[in-house]
Amino acid sequence: MKKLLFLVFVIFFACNSKNGKNDYFENISENDIKLYPPKPGDWLYSHKERGQTFEQFLNSKHLIPTKENNIIYLQPIGQFDSLQTKQIKLVEEYLKIFFQLETKTLNNVSNDIIPKHARRIGPDENEQFLAGFILDSVLKKEKPQNGVGLMALTEVDLYPKPEWSFVFGLASYRDRIAVSSIYRMQDKSLKGADFNLCLERLLKICSHEIGHMFGLHHCIDANCVMNGTNSLSETDEHTLRLCSNCQRKLNSGLKYDNVKRLKELENYFEKNNLADGLALMKKDFEKIKK
Repeated sequence: MKKLLFLVFVIFFACNSKNGKNDYFENISENDIKLYPPKPGDWLYSHKERGQTFEQFLNSKHLIPTKENNIIYLQPIGQFDSLQTKQIKLVEEYLKIFFQLETKTLNNVSNDIIPKHARRIGPDENEQFLAGFILDSVLKKEKPQNGVGLMALTEVDLYPKPEWSFVFGLASYRDRIAVSSIYRMQDKSLKGADFNLCLERLLKICSHEIGHMFGLHHCIDANCVMNGTNSLSETDEHTLRLCSNCQRKLNSGLKYDNVKRLKELENYFEKNNLADGLALMKKDFEKIKK
């Protein structure tokens, strides 16, 4: 009788282990793509990062949403045309799926909020805003209700300090705020294929920066949206997908349904004609069906 009970327990444990949460990450890990050795100009060529294991993540102090603070906010700054406004709405929709948290876009703020001392004409003869000013003097003052993170999007280019020509974005993860610009993401027209290219770049940058807010470090093991980047071309080489290890970290804090998230991402990519993202989600689905 004892042997029979033991056998039933083993079968029960095996079945639960097979269908358990951890197996989700083990299964999709087969789709992780190892990074090539960095070449001159790449982020990892000039930044010798150590990465972050799952255990290191668990032992770190990182943000976990609560019932009181569980909404991601986007703050547009500037005058956006209709196509740019559409992209911001699509970013909002994506972040809600990506993090499985409510995401809202606040009313636009005028560029007049940026004073003269925080503006300049950059090396490319275009106007630029000082990214740090937006963090310290605009976003820190905002206290959106139930906010867990706040990210500004500008239509004007950004720079971090006088000796730098530009920056894609800047963040304070301790304060859970970030800013990025749509300026360099597009090819001016935002029509046809350029709309999708710009959208993919925005999705990568916004999910990357907010991922940092939730404690994810740069990924150095696989092609992942949490890879560091030095250029737009390097950003384009990185995938929209979180690798299995980074997904495990995110899920440990946010406690969402992995399969639900995967299905919603697949639907989003299909609806918005983002072929690369759609193919990645389909590959993950194939792995978890086994």
